[in-house]
Amino acid sequence: MFSIQSRFSLTALLTLFVSFSGCAMVPPPSIATAQKAHTPPAKSISAITATEQLAFFNQLQALCGKAFQGKLVVDTSGSERFADAALLMHVRECSENQIKIPFYVGNDASRTWVITKTGGGLLLKHDHRHQDGSHDDLTMYGGHTQTLGSAHNQAFPVDVYTQALFTELGYPQSLTNIWEIFVYPDTFTYRLTRAGFEFRVAFDLTQPVVSNMHPWGHK
Repeated sequence: MFSIQSRFSLTALLTLFVSFSGCAMVPPPSIATAQKAHTPPAKSISAITATEQLAFFNQLQALCGKAFQGKLVVDTSGSERFADAALLMHVRECSENQIKIPFYVGNDASRTWVITKTGGGLLLKHDHRHQDGSHDDLTMYGGHTQTLGSAHNQAFPVDVYTQALFTELGYPQSLTNIWEIFVYPDTFTYRLTRAGFEFRVAFDLTQPVVSNMHPWGHK
């Protein structure tokens, strides 16, 4: 037989159990959920791109879809390959982080300049293709920014991959290449320099033209 005190204690316990069992039991959050709740969203590439480089990229992006005629300004190599040809650039493909600009030399559509945000700056590459769309042996060479530059000018000193490529293919004179792009309201200029050499072409941004050409290897 239970004593009065025992019956009282049992009654209290039963009452407490009934009270708790009427409440919804919420399981604790999983570790993954807890971590996700406390992890800030990743920043975009644009958010970590320097202001000067972002302004430069945006200026190019504003030209997307337009084509412009150019002229050879300087070529100390003495070659006639560019001097006698019609020169055309077309800001043809633009995304948030990359711009592709085919550079047509007469009917030669083998060259495309590719400018990409990397998070650490801007990367310039030269995508060279054959007419069947396959890559030339000398392709995807270029350089990465090493300074902030400005909204109007960015310099791309030769990168390590390109130096190795130039060495492999027998272009030791190009191991110190510096490419530059200048963008002003009326002019786009592409320039390549190294010791004893300069190549520069300029395009008139005030007179867009219609282009029906397609860069080799690109849709």
